[in-house]
Amino acid sequence: MAQKKPENLTFEDAINELSQIVTEMEQGDMPLEHSLKQFERGISLANASAQKLDHAQQKVSMLMSNDLDAELTPMDPQE
Repeated sequence: MAQKKPENLTFEDAINELSQIVTEMEQGDMPLEHSLKQFERGISLANASAQKLDHAQQKVSMLMSNDLDAELTPMDPQE
């Protein structure tokens, strides 16, 4: 079964998968090639989750300021 792209997962599903990857990697019995693929997947999941959190934070800020017409802007992941 093909994996969903991290950006297409819910925040909760991405965090759960990331947690599974961490647990699997901590056991230390994975071949190097698989470890690298899992690490790459984990980074993608973490980045997608961070973007979802940024988006949610912007929505909360808009609601708290009562500016419901404010436009959401992409946040720089390097910040």
